Amino acid sequence: MFWTVTISLLEGLGTATELFALTLIFSLPLGLVVAFGSMSKWAPFSRIRLENHFIKNFRPISAITNVVVWIIRGTPLMLQLIIIYYGPGLWLGTNIWGPNRMLACTVAFVINYACYFSVIYRGGIEGVPQGQREAGEVLGMTKTQIFFKVTLLQMVKRIVPPMSNEIITLVKDTSLARIIAIFELTKAGEAFMKSDGITWPLFYTGVYYLLFVGVLTILFNYIERRLSYFR
Repeated sequence: MFWTVTISLLEGLGTATELFALTLIFSLPLGLVVAFGSMSKWAPFSRIRLENHFIKNFRPISAITNVVVWIIRGTPLMLQLIIIYYGPGLWLGTNIWGPNRMLACTVAFVINYACYFSVIYRGGIEGVPQGQREAGEVLGMTKTQIFFKVTLLQMVKRIVPPMSNEIITLVKDTSLARIIAIFELTKAGEAFMKSDGITWPLFYTGVYYLLFVGVLTILFNYIERRLSYFR
């Protein structure tokens, strides 16, 4: 029985790991794009007169991005999963995801974590002193060069601790995939409760999560040590 449970949990762990990897692959770069959107200074309406007043400091890209981030961060991931998977079927009358529940789940996770990562990116970028960017301009560097050679290197060091925390949270959040009937690690443990009336497989899943988080903790500690030369 022990080996049967172990094999079943390993299958669930494989699904959880797949969701974890796909979420990171797509949400990390998307989060940076969202961060740039939230910091956008584009103000096309600053010259428009409204009731004898000019519209000042209205930045549509920044405003829209910040509203989206606020909504995503302010609502539960479980609710977002339900809306993204079941919503199109209710509104359009057809399930656009078909049998591919993992795709819908990945989309929900990527959007959610991209918004969280964007706030971390933004804090890291804004945490770099403005004077250093101005010094780069004085040296004749382009904005792209300043970002990659001045801002990015210092930003990485600043964001590693909060980013590692979010990534470790992602490991545990993969258990929410069972909400739309995806056979991941926690659901694999629950299945034995329903079929065999035993509870220990559910607690056994904790060992897998602890090992997963332990590996990530070691990895991030190594990364922090490697980046210690910025101190």
